Amino acid sequence: MIKERKRLGDLLVESGLITEDQLQDTLKDKPKGQKLGDALLQRGYITEQQLIEVLEFQLGIPHVSLYRYPFDTTLFHLIPKESAKRNLMIPLKKEGDRLSVAMSDPMDFYSIEDLRLATGFQIETAIATKDDILRAIAKYYDVDEGFEEFTRDQLGIDKVEEETIIDDDSPIVRLVNQILSNAVTQKASDIHMDPQETKLVIRYRVDGVLRTERTLPKHMQSMLTARIKIMANLDITEFRVPQDGRIKANVDLHPIDLRVSTLPTVYGEKIVMRILDLSASLNDLTQLGFNKVNLKRFLHMIEQPTGIVLISGPTGSGKSSTLYAALNRLNSEEVNIITVEDPVEYQLEGINQIQVNSNVGLTFAKGLRAILRQDPNVVMVGEIRDRETVEVAIRASLTGHLVLSTIHTNDSIGTVTRLLDMGVEPFLVASALSGVVAQRLIRRVCRDCGREHEPSFREKEIFAKRGMKIERVMRGEGCSSCNMTGYKGRMAIHEVLVMNDEMKRIILNGESFTKLRDVAIKNKTIFLIDDGLLKVKQGYTTTEEVLRVAMSE
Repeated sequence: MIKERKRLGDLLVESGLITEDQLQDTLKDKPKGQKLGDALLQRGYITEQQLIEVLEFQLGIPHVSLYRYPFDTTLFHLIPKESAKRNLMIPLKKEGDRLSVAMSDPMDFYSIEDLRLATGFQIETAIATKDDILRAIAKYYDVDEGFEEFTRDQLGIDKVEEETIIDDDSPIVRLVNQILSNAVTQKASDIHMDPQETKLVIRYRVDGVLRTERTLPKHMQSMLTARIKIMANLDITEFRVPQDGRIKANVDLHPIDLRVSTLPTVYGEKIVMRILDLSASLNDLTQLGFNKVNLKRFLHMIEQPTGIVLISGPTGSGKSSTLYAALNRLNSEEVNIITVEDPVEYQLEGINQIQVNSNVGLTFAKGLRAILRQDPNVVMVGEIRDRETVEVAIRASLTGHLVLSTIHTNDSIGTVTRLLDMGVEPFLVASALSGVVAQRLIRRVCRDCGREHEPSFREKEIFAKRGMKIERVMRGEGCSSCNMTGYKGRMAIHEVLVMNDEMKRIILNGESFTKLRDVAIKNKTIFLIDDGLLKVKQGYTTTEEVLRVAMSE
């Protein structure tokens, strides 16, 4: 190893990956004991791949990609699964008395020394990303141990045995834990278990796109279903009607919340689990992808003492994250914030949250009326579904409360039409509505394999039509960290419509909505498609992604 080694921070600055200011800020703010590399990753200044390339150069240790690595599974007993996960290491190959291991931190000399003493081998290290290692552990360790026992005695084809689905060491329990653990490692938002005629297919939704993770034999279906129902406190004897439940679990030391939904199909019950990773919830408005103009307008809307602010978009467009981030921004001991939700997704400290319960008649509208007697400053209604809820919400905003809520519409101007279609009086809409944020999620180009390209003729046309010019576009080539998709992670695009006197007059006079659009254009409103194209220009995403979620009229 090189004796006169440069410090990591200086190397990153020299290679142009971060600025001197970013380095100094990180050094100043990072918690004591946290590694500089981890602190920079957390702030999003660099990707893990970039960090690895610099470490490789700095330490002279080779970097290895585990995506299609030909593992020798006979070596896995040398590093038990728990220790592999804890120390982020996985054995690669053995030559004579040398054992090669991939590690996310090859400077962790304690772990290397422990491994040397435990195995008696000389240890050689290579660097791999943390995600890569966790994915490999999830994929190759104990992947078959559940299967062998199942196929050996074809357990539970007709009947489910109590012990097998409760005992922590039983193969079915291990299998379910493994499915959950893989989903969390791959940052999936949902797990689908699809029963088919001869098999059970497990699919994960990652960055908004479903992909098959594994296929299980049909005879495992009843046990898998029973195990998940027990975890979610559902009735395991009832399989003819849909059921809903929740699971609170710790997966790889991550607290996660799962919303479970079962649906009877001709081949058995289909189960969908929505994963809410409590540690990854975004609570900072500045991290949601708002551009400067939109962020300023949105902050102005939510910092008003009264009025109603609506966030619109289809299911899975990140509306709840934006709402929670807004509540987090407003949350202080001087204000009383109360929410009524169905269901409560994230529990926020210092905020009073009520869960809708239709069994006892606690609807959004009823909950909202009760809240107004609790002297709130800010009220959040999970969703506006009917005329009754919207009327109570509007009256609340007119009596001196700030009301935040979500609504399923396609764009910001469509939200105004929806409110009037629900039968709300135009004067109520005009006087109460402060503004609307329409939002969609788009996939980000993977930062590790993104390359600059010449825009196509069609792309130039699209940009020119919106009055913009484009020189270069980014596209992902596909690599191990993005599972060969070219995309990794998502960000939001927004359309922030601020109501002004002219718009209010148009609503009051019942004039046509093309006029509202004209005023919005005059006020320099950035429409969804424009915000998306600006993000293409900044190299965050691709034109195809923007057109996929925000087709222009």
